[in-house]
Amino acid sequence: MPSFDIVSEVDLHEVTNAVDQSNREIGNRFDFKGTDSRVEQNEATLTLHSSNEFQIRQVLDILHKKLAKRGVDIAALSEGEVTASGQKVNLIITIRQGIDQDTARQLVKQIKETKLKIQSSIQGDKVRVSGKKRDDLQKIISGLRDSGRDLPLQFINFRD
Repeated sequence: MPSFDIVSEVDLHEVTNAVDQSNREIGNRFDFKGTDSRVEQNEATLTLHSSNEFQIRQVLDILHKKLAKRGVDIAALSEGEVTASGQKVNLIITIRQGIDQDTARQLVKQIKETKLKIQSSIQGDKVRVSGKKRDDLQKIISGLRDSGRDLPLQFINFRD
C-alpha cells in the first residue's frame, strides 16, 4: 500500500553555514564597523546582537538572504521580541522543528475533508498518510502544498 510521511524539518547544518556566512558579511561591511554586530547559534536558537534596533533589522535581513540561498525555509523561523539592555540590543529567533499536535490534527482533518480513500495517522512529530492509489496520495500532497500553512512541510518516504 503506497504511503508517505509529512514532516517539518530544517537542516541545522545549513543553518550553521548560513550563520557563518552572515557573520562574515557583517564583519566586512562598513556600516557595521565597531558595533559588535553578530549572529550566534545554539542548537535550534539563533541570537542576533547589535547596538540598535535598525542594525538588528539589517542583520536579520542578511541572515534571511543567506538562509534562503542555502535552501532553508524562512517560515520555519519564529522571531521573538527585540530586547534592549544598556547599549546592546538582542533578538532571539527559534527554529521550529517537527509538527506539533494541534497542527497534526488540522492536517489529518484537512486530509479527511478531501473524501478520498486515504488513512492518516499522527506518529510523534510527523503524520503518516497511506492509501490504495498513488494518484490519491499525489492529490493530497498538492492540496497540502496549496493550503498556505505558516509551517513549511516536507513529504518524505514516498513508497509504493
